Amino acid sequence: MSNEIEIGRGKRARRVYTFDEIGVVPTRRTRDPELVSTAWSIDAFQFDIPVLGAPMDSVMSPESAIALGKLGGLGVLNLEGLWTRHENPEPLLAELATITDSAEAVHRMRELYSAPILPELIRDRLGQIREAGVTVAGALSPHRTAEFTDTVVKAGVDLFVIRGNTVSAEHVAREGREPLNLKQFIYELDVPVIVGGAATYQTALHLMRTGAAGVLVGFGGGASSTTRVTLGIRAPMASAIADVAGARMDYLDESGGRYVHVIADGGLGTSGDMIKAVACGADAVMLGGALAKATDAPGRGWHWGQEAHHEDLPRGRRVAVEQVAPLTEILNGPANVADGSSNLVGALRRAMATTGYSELKEFQRVGLVYAER
Repeated sequence: MSNEIEIGRGKRARRVYTFDEIGVVPTRRTRDPELVSTAWSIDAFQFDIPVLGAPMDSVMSPESAIALGKLGGLGVLNLEGLWTRHENPEPLLAELATITDSAEAVHRMRELYSAPILPELIRDRLGQIREAGVTVAGALSPHRTAEFTDTVVKAGVDLFVIRGNTVSAEHVAREGREPLNLKQFIYELDVPVIVGGAATYQTALHLMRTGAAGVLVGFGGGASSTTRVTLGIRAPMASAIADVAGARMDYLDESGGRYVHVIADGGLGTSGDMIKAVACGADAVMLGGALAKATDAPGRGWHWGQEAHHEDLPRGRRVAVEQVAPLTEILNGPANVADGSSNLVGALRRAMATTGYSELKEFQRVGLVYAER
């Protein structure tokens, strides 16, 4: 049966689903949460929890990336952010936290982010994370990737993330600007690459064919994004993840057994959203706003992405977030509130235990229901 609906006589649209419209179904079996494993791996790197810290200045500093790494996750540092443009960003982050007027904040952020990216700071920040003994990951946008790749690789990055609102395997660039050839780039790079966002089956399949180790799923669906309002583009995450997971399954057959990891990125505000993302087929989740709520997050009660200070068309905003608890409690509890904002991993464990699954890949097979709101 087709899931298309008629918008009008001349246009049809596909019916897709948000996290709010679906739920996980219990099975006949349950188990103790202590018998559940939330471990996952990508390439040669093993992690205790399926959580990546989003490369956003309000979420990940070198210190918070180290802290997340020691808690079993993966912190991804924004290599185009304040930490690679300024020798000491702490006073600047503190200053931004005092600005409540939106227009004033955008103006000041544009000033701060207009400073040049310094290769020596990329080297030093990644080196700081490496010295702490955790997995090192850094992110660049597609148009900055070629410029700073050598610096990033020489700094000893373990995983390289190419992250944009949307990333395609085929990009048409204006005259004089050479587009990033993802397939050639990944082939020549001796580091596993995670790339995205992607929100459709076909886009994800093309990205998997470039040799990426992981694909980020999402398009402007995060707490600080206004892409839906400014560009009219929307990709509800439940359907997007399920579509990309379908591409992963088909690519597994096409490639003769090469598994590409699916990482949900955006619209994951609560532990329930994270659980549903895995249930829809994600191997891991990249969290932004959920981690920005930590009392020790660098945003100091504010959250923003790079789109918030775009020079001519901001597609995001700086938003105030309630500071809930330290990072360790956000991830592992104990939770002191019942709104899904803390003990995210504990909630995942309990959901898996309640539905009888012991590993993440098994939990991807859990039944789902649709309940129209």
